[in-house]
Amino acid sequence: MKRHFTSIVTVAALVLGAGCGKKNDTPPAETTPAAETAQPATAEPATAEPAKAEPDTAKPTEAKEDPQVTPPPAANDPLAAPADVAAPPADAEKTASGLVSKVLVAGTGTEHPSKRDTVKVHYTGWTKDGNRFDSSVARGEPTEFPLNAVIPGWTEGVQLMVVGEKRRFWIPGNLAYGDTPRRPGAPAGQLTFDVELLGITKAPTVPAPADVAGPPADATKTESGLAYKVVKKGEGDGAHPAATDRVTVHYSGWTTDGELFDSSVLRGSPATFPLNGVIPGWTEGVQLMSVGDTFRFWIPGNLAYGDTPKRPGAPAGMLVFDVELIKIN
Repeated sequence: MKRHFTSIVTVAALVLGAGCGKKNDTPPAETTPAAETAQPATAEPATAEPAKAEPDTAKPTEAKEDPQVTPPPAANDPLAAPADVAAPPADAEKTASGLVSKVLVAGTGTEHPSKRDTVKVHYTGWTKDGNRFDSSVARGEPTEFPLNAVIPGWTEGVQLMVVGEKRRFWIPGNLAYGDTPRRPGAPAGQLTFDVELLGITKAPTVPAPADVAGPPADATKTESGLAYKVVKKGEGDGAHPAATDRVTVHYSGWTTDGELFDSSVLRGSPATFPLNGVIPGWTEGVQLMSVGDTFRFWIPGNLAYGDTPKRPGAPAGMLVFDVELIKIN
């Protein structure tokens, strides 16, 4: 089944640009996890391509040729806007982010997708005034996409669903394209979607360690608050990298609830970066290692991206990394 990268839900404006731990721009997955802009600590599954994947060619309603919204559907149109398109009913459920949803048809599955999974869906979207701007149902073909590559309201909402379920979402502007979209032709403000989850393709993963929630009693803690444990001792010469050195590593990173957000292991390619170009927890921690060592680090938020990251999509709070030091350059 083809993926509709012409679908508005995967438009570039929605994609969270997160890399692997860099402070600023997100380099390609093959590049280094340097400076808080570095890959190791970046918000997204550092194959961050899904999140960059801007089905930016997305013009669900052929907006390129006709920037105007699709004409209102006929009264007997099965895809006409629902009666509650303008505002959610009292029995709808609201999350902390402001996303509102209501189950229309219960699902038959038992598993929920994670944000790194690829989902297959049918959907129709309307603006508050009832204008339909996009519909895979109208195209007659379901859409597939990585869940971390769409607007925040979709990323959060579809994770609430199971296969076979049909749910209506009222997505506020800040979780969609914004109240004043920067992308020409993108729908503004609150959007309403009916979404049917047809399938889930699980993303490859690296299982989280048993102690991902917090450092065990035998972990060592430094004055800064960084905690670490030697997972495997290497057979190198014992030399440690300096903050100014470039290092080559393999790593995987999880949030404390066990969700993998980045991994050079999954990409199958080690990362090389200047050690003074990554988040502080990495700069300090990797200097404790020797070539061949594998360490596990529990990095508090103030040494990572913060408890409330300023960078969109960056993982919040304490982060856990398994790091293998391959080479000191």
